[in-house]
Formats: sequence, C-alpha cells, structure tokens
Amino acid sequence: MDSLQGHLLVAGPALVDPNFRRTVVLVGEHGAEGAMGVVLNRPSPASVDEAVPVLSELVEEHELVHVGGPVQPQAVLVLGEFEEPEKAGVLVFGTVGFLPGEIETADEVGDVSRMRVFAGYAGWGPGQLEEELAEAAWIVERARPEDVFTDDPDGLWSAVLRRKGGPFAVLAAMPLDPAAN
Repeated sequence: MDSLQGHLLVAGPALVDPNFRRTVVLVGEHGAEGAMGVVLNRPSPASVDEAVPVLSELVEEHELVHVGGPVQPQAVLVLGEFEEPEKAGVLVFGTVGFLPGEIETADEVGDVSRMRVFAGYAGWGPGQLEEELAEAAWIVERARPEDVFTDDPDGLWSAVLRRKGGPFAVLAAMPLDPAAN
C-alpha cells in the first residue's frame, strides 16, 4: 500500500470505538513500521495559554489544545503552516508539518502562518491501519490546510464526507444517534 501521509482518515459508521467515533485524523507518518496521526476535530476545554504557555504567543488568543489521540496524552505535538517548509520537523503535506522536537521559546519556530497544538496522538502498529482500512473502518481523503486549521472542528467530519461526495455525502447527513431519528 502507498503511504497515506498527508491524507485524512474519516471514521466510518462501523467505527464505534469512543476514541475515534466520528473523528477525522490527519496521517502524519505511514510506513512499514506503522502509522501515526492526530485527531483534528476534538478540541479540549484547555487553552494553549493554560496548558503550554511557551506556545501561547504563536497561536491566536483563546486557542484550544486539541486531543490528538489516546497515545501519550501528555505529549505535545504542534502542526504549523510553514512559510519555509524545510523548517518543519516532519513535513506532512504542502506547507503543513510538525514543529521540530522540543520548543523552548517562540523564536525557535520560525515563520508559521497558522498553528494547532495537540495533546497525544493516534498510532498504529505494523499492518494495523491496513487491517482497519480493509474492514472499512476508515474513509480516506486527501487533506487540505483548511481541514487542519478549521474553525469548525465539530463540523469537520460531515464537511469532509460532503466534499468526497456520492454515498459519502449521504453519510455526512447521518445523525449522531440514528436510532433517535
């Protein structure tokens, strides 16, 4: 299978794991050793100012930390849209990438037009993501910068499915609890 780095994994209706139900995950790395990514549509109640003060001057005021996934929830990962993509620690797609390693001061980051801070990440061991894809747990779509930095994380799942079109657009309209319809 080709690498899914730079793609979105949109939780399919069969994926009922509470960590991933109705999530949209940006795949940051994918290879023979497995895959990792961050959930884009789970903002936490904690602000960047409170949780990671060293990064507060790099994000908009009152920006929330997002829950990137269940793996190492104390780890801080930062996605940015780089003016100079070669300065990214890991370039995911286009000009979007992860900030390099530990950040001591805001000056170390360089020119980044937008940033999003995540606590934790999603991870898959070798072959695990491929198995989940074969089970139709995930719907794959190419990522766009506006997905990563959306102002409407609650609407992202539906928006990406509508963009994909066809039967996925119908799925986008499915209520959270179809039994309550």
